[in-house]
Amino acid sequence: MAVPQNRVTRSRRDMRRAHDALVAANPNECPNCGELKRPHHVCAACGHYADREVVAAGTVDLDEDAA
Repeated sequence: MAVPQNRVTRSRRDMRRAHDALVAANPNECPNCGELKRPHHVCAACGHYADREVVAAGTVDLDEDAA
């Protein structure tokens, strides 16, 4: 079983974790309705993507993104 030879100090441990912080989302403004939306995604408010309607308005469900 692997056992560390020396204790890792709080400073060294925390320096290793310096890049693990969560990054805030980067919302963009929809060119059609002005609502904030995720970049490269269909607008949840109006159903437009790249200046054309791809989904009927009001039928976009953000929870179904992963499915």
